[in-house]
Amino acid sequence: MKIFPAIDLRDGKAVRLFQGDYDKMTVYSENPVDVAGSFKRKGADCIHLVDLDGAKDGQLVNFATIKDIIEQVDMFVEVGGGIRDEERIRQYLELGVGRVILGTIAVKEPEFLKEMVSRYGEKIAVGVDAKDGKVAVNGWKEVTEHDGLEFCRKLRDLGVKTVIYTDISRDGGLQGTNMEVYRKLAKIDGLDIVASGGISFEEEITALKDVVSAAILGKAIYTGKLDLERAVELAK
Repeated sequence: MKIFPAIDLRDGKAVRLFQGDYDKMTVYSENPVDVAGSFKRKGADCIHLVDLDGAKDGQLVNFATIKDIIEQVDMFVEVGGGIRDEERIRQYLELGVGRVILGTIAVKEPEFLKEMVSRYGEKIAVGVDAKDGKVAVNGWKEVTEHDGLEFCRKLRDLGVKTVIYTDISRDGGLQGTNMEVYRKLAKIDGLDIVASGGISFEEEITALKDVVSAAILGKAIYTGKLDLERAVELAK
């Protein structure tokens, strides 16, 4: 299992939101490149970046920061946040991003998703954010009628290879992740699941290792609740 430490970017800074709330934001570093470098030194070879400005306003505020991380830190980079058209996908891939994450648009425009998957293959992933089992979009503000598990099956059928699945209620809470939903998702043949949201304990890393292909660690490593170096070792 791969470990993806996360950096959420806002105005070029490394921050964390609590359950997606921009009014509940903590700034952890003025220099995200240094943060990425520290992750690399602790054994991580993958990183999960979220452009919060892109997600909120559709603006490429953090493009230069993402470019600096790619150029200065040798890691596999996946990026999400406000990616709503092919031009943005192309910009990121040309920059050297390994995987681009589509969110709201994957729910709203399945034909667009299908076209992008046929064009870019495994470089396209989908972020599925769920609230009470239903898929949420538009920065988690709108909850749809799509059942999270069923939607993931449809994504698999469209050719999507990787899904980053987040239980919104667990995100940023440091109370543990939703192991039950990942065990159910693991039964969808042909789909790689990345666990995200609330992972806070070493036992969860050990349990997830046999269930998902990767896990995203955020607030737990920033607060010291989890040691990244230890998590990387446990995931091997």
